[in-house]
Amino acid sequence: MKIVRYNHSNRAAWGVVQDERIVPLQGLPDTANFAEVLLAAGQAAGDALDQRPRGLPLLSSVELLPPLTATAMVYCVGINYRAHANEAGRELPPHPSLFIRRQASLVGAHQALEYPQGSTQFDFEGELALVIGRTGRHIAPDEAWRHIAAYTCLNDGSVRDFQKHSVTAGKNFEGSGACGPWLVSTDEVPDPNNLTLVTRLNGQEMQRANTSQLIYPIAQLVSYVSRFARLLPGDVISTGTPEGVGAARTPPVWMKPGDHIEVEIAGIGVLGNPVRGAVSPS
Repeated sequence: MKIVRYNHSNRAAWGVVQDERIVPLQGLPDTANFAEVLLAAGQAAGDALDQRPRGLPLLSSVELLPPLTATAMVYCVGINYRAHANEAGRELPPHPSLFIRRQASLVGAHQALEYPQGSTQFDFEGELALVIGRTGRHIAPDEAWRHIAAYTCLNDGSVRDFQKHSVTAGKNFEGSGACGPWLVSTDEVPDPNNLTLVTRLNGQEMQRANTSQLIYPIAQLVSYVSRFARLLPGDVISTGTPEGVGAARTPPVWMKPGDHIEVEIAGIGVLGNPVRGAVSPS
């Protein structure tokens, strides 16, 4: 099951993708929690079998939004691939390294990334992200799978010149990252620890890895975050980026206005975004 959040008459709405069309989750407010979204999505997926496809909006005709509930926390993991640690000149972390992204720093699939004003070092980071479906605290690694509801793609867009003096700033510029295009339920992802991830800039492959190469695999990440935070339905944990980032190249490769960046994960989908010029000060 693929769950999308999209712009419907200038209001955010949720739906389920069926044959390149969207089955709207009727009567579900954008403020709905993720448990409500999951329940409505399951019902809608069943009801869609009885509907005529012509009566449903085309997926290609709507503006996709980040598939995040209003209260979702976005936890991001730093160095979590050995090859990326090597290219960054970093020691392997003794524990997962975490930071938090504001929701406003993320756009949906096909929406434009906002080039960061005052920066010349706008980098890409393709990542697999998981979405929590069940509340939990102090979750054991072997119990983590019961708490995961879905997976998605995330581009942890990074403003490197700001990140050098503040990770929070460098990872949270408005519209600098992306999430989507949808949430894929766990039943459609039989082995999330064996997914190929590819990042392309203007069609050129920049990153290629497999989630089997994670230093801290998915279950350990869920367990670790739950030690200090109560994980709630809708919360996101992005698992980190592999080698090939622009900052580690010679010469460095930065995203710029007019570029197109995409993150593709096997079994999940393709998250593509254009890059637009910096927004004028208001």
